[in-house]
Amino acid sequence: MGLNIQYRIINNECRRNPPLPPFVKGGMWGFVVFIRLFFVAGILFYHAQSYAATPELPKDIKWLTNNSDPVFASNDVKKGGKFYTYLMSFPMTFRVVGPDSNDSFRSAILDNQLSLIGIHPNTLNITPEIATHWAFGKDKKTMYFKLNKKACWSDGVPVTASDFAYTLDFMRSKYIVAPWYNDYYTKEIDRVIVYDDYTLAVVAKKAEPDLFLKLGLNPTPRHYYGKLDENFVRKYNWEIVPNTGPYQISNFVKGKSIVFKRKKEWWGDDLKYFKNRYNVDKVIFTVIRDSNIIWEYFKKGKIDEFSLTIPEYWHVKSKTPVIEKGYVHRIWFFNDTQQSAMGLWLNQDKEIFKDINVRYAFSYAMNVEKVIEKVLRNDYFRLEHGFMGYGRYTNEKIRARRFDLDKVDFYMRKAGWKRGADGIWEKNGKRFSVEVVYGNDDHTSRLVILKEEAKKAGIELLLQKMDPTAVFKKILEKKHDVAWMGWSTSFRPQFWEHFHSVNAHKPQTNNITNTDDPEMDIFIDAYRNSLDEKERIKLSLKIQQKIHALGVFVPTFMVPYTRHAYWRWWKFPKVPGTKNSTDLFDPFSSMTGGLFWFDSDICDETKKAVKRGEKIDPVSIIDETYKMKTIIMKISEK
Repeated sequence: MGLNIQYRIINNECRRNPPLPPFVKGGMWGFVVFIRLFFVAGILFYHAQSYAATPELPKDIKWLTNNSDPVFASNDVKKGGKFYTYLMSFPMTFRVVGPDSNDSFRSAILDNQLSLIGIHPNTLNITPEIATHWAFGKDKKTMYFKLNKKACWSDGVPVTASDFAYTLDFMRSKYIVAPWYNDYYTKEIDRVIVYDDYTLAVVAKKAEPDLFLKLGLNPTPRHYYGKLDENFVRKYNWEIVPNTGPYQISNFVKGKSIVFKRKKEWWGDDLKYFKNRYNVDKVIFTVIRDSNIIWEYFKKGKIDEFSLTIPEYWHVKSKTPVIEKGYVHRIWFFNDTQQSAMGLWLNQDKEIFKDINVRYAFSYAMNVEKVIEKVLRNDYFRLEHGFMGYGRYTNEKIRARRFDLDKVDFYMRKAGWKRGADGIWEKNGKRFSVEVVYGNDDHTSRLVILKEEAKKAGIELLLQKMDPTAVFKKILEKKHDVAWMGWSTSFRPQFWEHFHSVNAHKPQTNNITNTDDPEMDIFIDAYRNSLDEKERIKLSLKIQQKIHALGVFVPTFMVPYTRHAYWRWWKFPKVPGTKNSTDLFDPFSSMTGGLFWFDSDICDETKKAVKRGEKIDPVSIIDETYKMKTIIMKISEK
């Protein structure tokens, strides 16, 4: 039993409202109140004794913070306006854990849930988020944190150390139906120690070299969820859970739209690295399932920005009146960050891909260079393997297998296959015919080239375009032959999720190749357990070489930049993004998002010009501030 402490908002800060003592008038009622007060006093005494037993902070603790790194937002921002964007499919749930939660929209929700600490996008130093200060334990597996007392949930309740302790209870619960999270928060995080409402420690199961990457937990609202039960998945499927970030979902229409509303006087507005960011009042997502329709909506001003990363849009479709008359600007912004592992992922649980020789032959049959030249106008670069852009952790010696008909022939014959009457390889009555699933219409032309070239090599690709949500579900259920997709990146290479056998042969894990290799497991376990950076780097290079040797992934393209078309009323800082910006119109990310803003005067000016048919000087920006040093590109020729 505990005291029921209520909360209210005073002067936009979260403060506790202690229970008021009752007004007592004698008689029996006075006696009852006396007994109750006596009982409460006993509880208070009990809690005081418990608190006294709480472990004390180490006396020699060295608190750290970071207020010295450069800001990357602009002082010229204007607040207000609505940002109209799109989704190609409506999410299957608003839950961020459990069945069907691992889709692309999940990031919009998670990005509005701050962590204890963040990472500066240019210096990569730790920055404050919910914690104002942090410290490292001598055991190399503990971090201590002091919380910002202004931090509030969106329903006004203060964020306290208890919410971080509750994260472990929540993530370990069987009721969330999320085996990966159950495993991670049990095997990787030992405990959360609460010293008081605003001081805590997070302890890992083992010492870590990059401890801050693991222990910067997100809070979970204990007051909202309380005790979980078997109804969790159904009950919270469409619930809007309190969060700590600048925006919250304000309304939605299933299958059609989702609106995020900016919080008035958000508690984080004055923090150094959040100031002058997240400037629009609303972010409105509309479901538009076809990229061609999205483009038409954009040209009509119903959508505010459109990605021009696909070369056809930058070079061809950009030749349209709204751009040529200057109403819409273009920008090509180079970054220097980890590259998505984009390519073809082979499912080894399918009989045809159990033979490594067949996997090698498949790799040599993929003419990726022709796709880059013919479809992508040489704007993209060949991805050599799945872990490029990680600095010293990247194995620079690995080269992807190039299109080679002789090597296809060698490995297929080695595997005991023969060419059939139609030129496709055959063995025991089975043709080398595999389905490639994908979810983006704009990628069809790329896959058509691969299909045509693979046929020359005796391999038939059956292209299966599906709704993005449906294709991702199929891949996670491991029902695919070949998955055409790219993964999001992390600060350091992550191998366990994608290549350890513990995640193979089961649905809802990221080991979509079903890699189950004992030697690989040894390397991955050693990498996860090592405290020595040099050893971890050495193991990282070795694991990447092993993945390449297994032939389970065919890397395709690397895009070390982002390109956009946007209506000219949207503005950026002098340097439009950061070293790690992969989307200049990311509205929410605590690391790189929310740098743009709306200029209502220019909006009015532009709409008048459109109405009159007046031309404005066209603008096309190329920013190479953070261009990767290893990339040599003749921009002037493009």
